[in-house]
Amino acid sequence: MTLLEAIVLAIIEGLTEFLPVSSTGHMIIGSSAMGIASEPFVKLFTVAIQFGAILSVLVLYWRRFFQSIGFYIKLLVAFLPAVFFGLLFKKQIDALLENIVVVAIALIVGGIIFILLDNFFKRQQMRETSVEQDVTLPRALRIGFFQVISMIPGVSRSAATIFGGLANGLSPTTAAEFSFFLAVPTMFAATCKSLWDFIKDGGGTFSSHDMMMLGVGNVVAFLVAMAAIKYFIQFLTKHGFKWFGWYRIVVGVAILILWKFGYFDGVSVGDF
Repeated sequence: MTLLEAIVLAIIEGLTEFLPVSSTGHMIIGSSAMGIASEPFVKLFTVAIQFGAILSVLVLYWRRFFQSIGFYIKLLVAFLPAVFFGLLFKKQIDALLENIVVVAIALIVGGIIFILLDNFFKRQQMRETSVEQDVTLPRALRIGFFQVISMIPGVSRSAATIFGGLANGLSPTTAAEFSFFLAVPTMFAATCKSLWDFIKDGGGTFSSHDMMMLGVGNVVAFLVAMAAIKYFIQFLTKHGFKWFGWYRIVVGVAILILWKFGYFDGVSVGDF
């Protein structure tokens, strides 16, 4: 992996991790286009740079993380379903991860849902909500079950949790914010597991080049994710979900077309 390739992947991660468009699908396209998708270190890199994205949430919302113990209990309750079902259905999830078509279909279906959601909420007069007042423990748990759906590649963790928040009566802004907060324990756990698996499977120690790539990747992902989060909230307030829905459909169709022509031969979604 070159420095330019690391920067490109980090930009993709920062832009897509917190938007409801599936960072997995975009990482597949980006790394495949650069011809580095099958490299073991690249597979680790695409997960490890999530740490930079996590920091962007902590920096932007740091005050919210120092409010009460109840805030952390909500995150824990919402996080637990993903841990439970991830361990229980690991083999089935791994099987899904091998199919690039699953990513494309999930993108398209999710896009259609967001377009329908946008039309629905335009007809509704929703009251303003807040994470502190309106995300109760039962709601947090239900949103956590929605996050489990994102184990299907292409669904998008942020899309699943935002939809879960909306389905449980939260306003779009509150649903998006809780999705950001829930990303912290979820992505931190995924990053730690990826590093552990890399070392356990014989990845060995990191070279100085590897360390530099990880450092640059996390810094770039951090900066880009900060901008993406701010822009997403503004865009969501002004335009709603429909454009994200259409974008998901376009990307999903593009993946299907590229797959049909053999562009993703040899690429495993499970590598991301």
